[in-house]
Amino acid sequence: MKSRTFDDLFPSKKPLIGCVHLMPLPGSPSYDGDRKIIYEKALEEVAIFNKYKLDGLIIENFRDKPFFPDNIPAETIASLAAIGREIKREVEVPLGINALRNDAGAALAIATSIGAEFIRVNVHVGAAVSEQGVLQGESHKTLRLRKKLKSTVLIFADVDVKHAKPLVDRGLPEETKDLTERGKADAIIVSGSRTGLEAKLEDLQVVKSNTHLPVLIGSGLTPDNISEFYSEADGFVVGSYFKEEGKAENFVDESRVKLMRERFNALKSE
Repeated sequence: MKSRTFDDLFPSKKPLIGCVHLMPLPGSPSYDGDRKIIYEKALEEVAIFNKYKLDGLIIENFRDKPFFPDNIPAETIASLAAIGREIKREVEVPLGINALRNDAGAALAIATSIGAEFIRVNVHVGAAVSEQGVLQGESHKTLRLRKKLKSTVLIFADVDVKHAKPLVDRGLPEETKDLTERGKADAIIVSGSRTGLEAKLEDLQVVKSNTHLPVLIGSGLTPDNISEFYSEADGFVVGSYFKEEGKAENFVDESRVKLMRERFNALKSE
């Protein structure tokens, strides 16, 4: 199969990508036994994102905390695949999967099976210390699985991912080069230190200067600060701001999606 690129997925430059944070899935500590509401709430939020023509979406098992550090269980894989397929039927934009906390293999298999276009991987190369313990990058397995499946799913990899720190800090330039050259990622994501916290402009600039890959901002974006990153970033992933009161655990607030889309459109037209 012919390989795809970031530009193939997002021909209109600088995509605005929304997060579909699923309600607790079967097996997770906060799951209440109501499977129907998981589907209904996900599709309700997808409809809002569709209305304001976001350029892409990422599905995450966001409310399954505490996360498995690596291999998620069968029930989570099944739920992500089933809900993901329902969402895929409702969207015309590229769809991504993030199997939290760091199961790139499951994310890739799900994305390939349901026809999604990309995955987000928190730790793709190296190792990081997180609240789950040590997260190990498994780019060697992920890339071989992609080849085995003859998949065209792209890998969007975090550098210095939030809620974690590299086990050995080799510096942002080296981490970026390894993701690019040895990890063979398709795009790189720069975030703040925690969910909803703003990334640093200087981090974005360092990453951009050490890779030829597209670089996205992955946390902390608001209508007030997006102009700071707009000229240098190649894409934007928004989760927390779209929620009621800007809190990640809340549900999507349509008025916030509308405001961000308007601000984003204004920047594009300038």
